[in-house]
Amino acid sequence: MERTFIAIKPDGVQRGLMGEIIGRFEAKGFTLVGMKLIKPTRELAEKHYGVHKDKPFFGGLVDFITSGPLVAMVWEGEGVVASARKLIGATNPLTAEPGTIRGDFGISIGRNIIHGSDAVETAQSEIALWFSEEELTSWESKMKTSIYE
Repeated sequence: MERTFIAIKPDGVQRGLMGEIIGRFEAKGFTLVGMKLIKPTRELAEKHYGVHKDKPFFGGLVDFITSGPLVAMVWEGEGVVASARKLIGATNPLTAEPGTIRGDFGISIGRNIIHGSDAVETAQSEIALWFSEEELTSWESKMKTSIYE
């Protein structure tokens, strides 16, 4: 099964959207295999956003993601990376479709509620960055036969 990394950012935590967001992934039929509430260190945040280190917004991005706790999660399911990106919506909440997490709850691109891996390879590296193998639990939902052919 494919896995993806999802983080409810500090703004989503502060706004009390954790249950709503987790519920959307559960309702879609994905399996939660890892979750923790964490206040990331600057080092972790810089590694996570390393692809943006030469961009002018890098410092602000790191400052924001380390400003408070976030919910780091690993979800599992067929096509979970692409499907999660659709659930999340466009990076800019003003252009995100209604019905997506960012479309329903976001207003500003700098406070866009949630992060999701953009590719299977990215998911693998982000999961390894945020979680140890011991922190992930493999289990099979009894709903699997109702979700997958």
